Amino acid sequence: MVKETYKVTDEAGLHARPASILCKKAMTFEGDVNIVYKDKKATLKSIMILMSLGIPYEAEFEIEVDGDGEEQMLQELTDILKEHEIID
Repeated sequence: MVKETYKVTDEAGLHARPASILCKKAMTFEGDVNIVYKDKKATLKSIMILMSLGIPYEAEFEIEVDGDGEEQMLQELTDILKEHEIID
């Protein structure tokens, strides 16, 4: 398992468009992809669950990936967050 901690730098927080893209990417991975925010761990493969977390500006969260190709998947998710300026 690999994981990374991020801090939201977008004033809108982790909003719908990048959240949707993250979920679509996570769904392509056969292993587990989870997000951890405020001691809540949830699958990143569901947009409804992700949006229900309501991750705001300056919040910290983790993404955990477990399975074959986990490092590559984590990098691709990180790239999505950077591309949409959710993190620096």
